[in-house]
Amino acid sequence: MSAFEIILPAMGEGIVDATITRWLVSEGQTIEVDQSLVEVATDKVDSEIPSPVKGVISKILFKEGDVPRVGQTIAIVETGEIKKEETASPKQEKKVPEIIIEKKVEPIISDNQEDNNDAYVPFISPLVKKIAKDEGIKSDDLKRIKGTGLNNRVTKNDILNFLSSRDKKIELVINAKTQNESKHLDDVIQPDGVMYEVIKMDRMRKLIAEHMVMSKQTSPHVTSFIEVDVTNLMVLRDRIKDKFLKREGEKLTLTPFFIEAAVNGIKQHPIINSSVDGDNIIVKKNINIGIAASLPNGNLIVPVLKSADRLNLTGLSKGLNDLAKRARENQLKPDEIQGGTFTITNLGMFETLTGTPIINQPQVAILAVGAIQKRPVVIETISGDTIGIRQIAILSLSYDHRVVDGALAGQYLKTVRDFIQRIDPDAENY
Repeated sequence: MSAFEIILPAMGEGIVDATITRWLVSEGQTIEVDQSLVEVATDKVDSEIPSPVKGVISKILFKEGDVPRVGQTIAIVETGEIKKEETASPKQEKKVPEIIIEKKVEPIISDNQEDNNDAYVPFISPLVKKIAKDEGIKSDDLKRIKGTGLNNRVTKNDILNFLSSRDKKIELVINAKTQNESKHLDDVIQPDGVMYEVIKMDRMRKLIAEHMVMSKQTSPHVTSFIEVDVTNLMVLRDRIKDKFLKREGEKLTLTPFFIEAAVNGIKQHPIINSSVDGDNIIVKKNINIGIAASLPNGNLIVPVLKSADRLNLTGLSKGLNDLAKRARENQLKPDEIQGGTFTITNLGMFETLTGTPIINQPQVAILAVGAIQKRPVVIETISGDTIGIRQIAILSLSYDHRVVDGALAGQYLKTVRDFIQRIDPDAENY
């Protein structure tokens, strides 16, 4: 038999370590290829690590709660033929896998000993444990949280959603001089008589706020705008969407078309797909498009469609729908929210005409697509100008003025607009 090392794999750009939350196997256990060995947690996503080989777990090198670094060996598997006499020998029988008994976990509550007595909660990761302790979540509350992880385990997103709901309860601060028992419980009165309510940010909203402030402090933001006639695009999409759904089993939205246009613009103006490192501009060869998505709790996440320049409309649509679905279900993997080189956000979902989005660092630009509206416009023809009803959208590009100036931004937006307006509404190659 030979030894095979199980390595903690790369978990995404910028992630250098992960917490061992639970071993799913024990020493001496026989495992199969692709069998899940261990659950690990990073700052963003919980994941399972599968085995690439078949064999027997001979050594587990890290305990639950340890934090190995990416690239470190976390377990050793003995591979090759397992002899019957080895498994049947008395010595081997003494090394049968240790039975793991579900244990009590220290209550994740305040230091009040009365709250800690006989408190029991299911297994939780150190990250979830820390959040619960920091937020003062009592064990009884923790047990009521519905887990969406493996074996109904409470994940980071589960506890953040719980905190979001809990923290929306209004803190009541009533000035002693104006106290009145008949006042509504959701009313808070300032000394000057103005009524207001206090809503505490949940943890994810705090992270988003910090990231947005950091982006503004890092990059000098400028935003340019351009109008685009999407009439031909709308006609094409309406004509092929039913056939596309029947053939591919996927809904065809407008977003893949805008991704195609954005990628085409990047190919012609590659500086848009870059980042800044000191005095160096790092032009990315991969075109990885981040798509800003709204979560059910109102927060945002940006899953990344890798190598978007290598995908056709069908590939873009399938990849986009898959990421969006798993984002809503909190099932994204760590590397699926890392590595973006350019971001697109759809403001039109809520009928917003346009906006000035904040750059997703360390990128240098972000494209926003506004609502599509029917408007009377001047149509130029060889026989003269006419007025017609066209479907118009406004595209806005926020960019880092250290790298992108107004001329380059204008050229990029024009390239994207021209790509969309040249779409043939009668095309058959979709």
